[in-house]
Amino acid sequence: VQLQASGGGLVQAGDSLRLSCVASGGTFSRYVMGWFRQAAGKEREFVAAISRVGGSLSYADSVKGRFTISKDNAKSTVYLQMNSLKPEDTAVYLCAARGTAQTMGVMYPSWYEYWGQGTLVTVSS
Repeated sequence: VQLQASGGGLVQAGDSLRLSCVASGGTFSRYVMGWFRQAAGKEREFVAAISRVGGSLSYADSVKGRFTISKDNAKSTVYLQMNSLKPEDTAVYLCAARGTAQTMGVMYPSWYEYWGQGTLVTVSS
């Protein structure tokens, strides 16, 4: 499956952005989807994940209450709504997918099978 992320940009602290990740080449409803981010010089960091039918959501502590992940299987798209953005949210955001019903490994980059190319989010203070 191919993943294409979009929606990044330059915003000010406190603003909102919505990222999208469109999947092609597979049956989207079979995939657990995740969002990760990677800031310059840092390791890839888990942000959020959603189960195949959207019944199970996971978030990093750093984004709980500010970010919301959602999934539209009809549009083969996963979203990340980001509110109350902070400068420390600045990073390249990547979407990832794994074709499974399990969600035990959603926080680990190595658990995923497919990755998109990322979209840059820059939050100025």
